[in-house]
Formats: sequence, C-alpha cells, structure tokens
Amino acid sequence: MEIVVRAAVIYLFLWMITRLVGRSTVGELSTFQLILFITMGDMVQQAVTQQDYSVTAGILAISVFTVLTMGLSWANARWPGIRKITHGVPVVVLENGATDPAVLRREQLSIDDLKAAARQQGFEALTGIRLAVLEANGQISFFARQGSGGSDGTSGAAQKPAVG
Repeated sequence: MEIVVRAAVIYLFLWMITRLVGRSTVGELSTFQLILFITMGDMVQQAVTQQDYSVTAGILAISVFTVLTMGLSWANARWPGIRKITHGVPVVVLENGATDPAVLRREQLSIDDLKAAARQQGFEALTGIRLAVLEANGQISFFARQGSGGSDGTSGAAQKPAVG
C-alpha cells in the first residue's frame, strides 16, 4: 500500500512540474529541461519503490501511474472545465500586429521567438498578423490580416521555439 501512496504523490508532483515548465513540446525543450525530464525517471523510480527492484513493485507503481492518467483523462472528458487546470488554455499573444509584453513574459515567450515562428509561417512582419494564439499544446496559431498572408494566405501554426 505504501508504494501506491508514494506513486500517487510522485505522480501529482510530476504533473505540477510539467505544468510549471510551460507549454514546450518535447522537440522544443531546452537542454536543461531535457536533462531534468530524463533524470526524473530514475529519481521517480527510487522515490516510488524505495530501491525495491521486485517485479511486483514495478508493476504496482506503473499501474498507479496508469490509473491516475486514465482518471485524469476521464475527468477531463466528464468535466470540460477541469481542462483549464490540467492542460491550460489558449492565450492571445498578439492582436492586430501588437503584442502584450505582460502576456509574453508570463508565457516565457520572447518577441524574437514570436517573430521567428511568424517568419516560419511566411509572415514578414508582425504587423501582417491579425491574431496570434499560443495554444495549450505549445503551438502558435497565426491568423493573417486581410490581404496579408502566411504560407496559405490565411493562417498557420508553428511550434513555440525553445525558450531557455
């Protein structure tokens, strides 16, 4: 029973850590973030099983993580409002060519990273963008002003560049 409690506590801690790290996807993690996540795997094993290398302890710990993950998915499907807490919400980072520095700072997104993502979608300048939204999954969706265009003339999506 102790392994179940330890696994649940570690699961919640890992969930909080990944929410604090931000919206970066795996391909966008900084070197430090990548090392942190890799190292956490070994630390989690030690914290959950207390050096108990038995197959039973491993199966029990993995089962607890699986049940908690499935429970979180079920809760997200049953109560859509909880997704705001578990996955985050899209955030407008640019509107009518103007950025909100407070939002960029809060989301750890530099203006240079926003410009680079816009260029990857074919926008020469931020003034050609009607709306840019940082999605909950870390992508940035761009919507062109009338007559401006990204790669398809209307909108595009780009991964948030690594911030680190």
